Amino acid sequence: MSIVTFDRAEHPGLPRSSELLFGAKQVKRLTFEQIAKHIGRNEVATAAIFYGQAKASEEDISNLSSFLSIPHQELADLLGGFPDRGRSVPIPPKDPLIYRIFEIVQNYGYAYKAVLNEKFGDGIMSGICFSTRVDKETDTDGNTWAIITLRGKWWVPAQQWCGN
Repeated sequence: MSIVTFDRAEHPGLPRSSELLFGAKQVKRLTFEQIAKHIGRNEVATAAIFYGQAKASEEDISNLSSFLSIPHQELADLLGGFPDRGRSVPIPPKDPLIYRIFEIVQNYGYAYKAVLNEKFGDGIMSGICFSTRVDKETDTDGNTWAIITLRGKWWVPAQQWCGN
């Protein structure tokens, strides 16, 4: 079983909570899928908590504390603030996998925008009222495919932000 660990040199901008959470994850040899099942979140949302990119609820903190054997108050103190989204990855990204996701947006962003505008009208897909998941598929030829689903609430600017 492969697990993702944490290296402060690779991620100097991440919060102190990341080092604590990843350290406990590594000691227990747990995957994000295993942790997510225990705390009742999906694995991407769980990983986002570890990277300081998502807000942990009090229930998340309690569940993570007990499952990872981290003192509750220490974890609550570190996760009690607001996430600082977007600092963990330089632009353009250096990591090849993150770069390829970035490249998808660069190459297909306007195509996505055009199709979304045709289907929904003027607006944007929220990255806050948002969920995502990662699935794995193997085709009949034995090729492995990554499936990333992005699900965001559709916001219509004139109705949502301007009070009109």
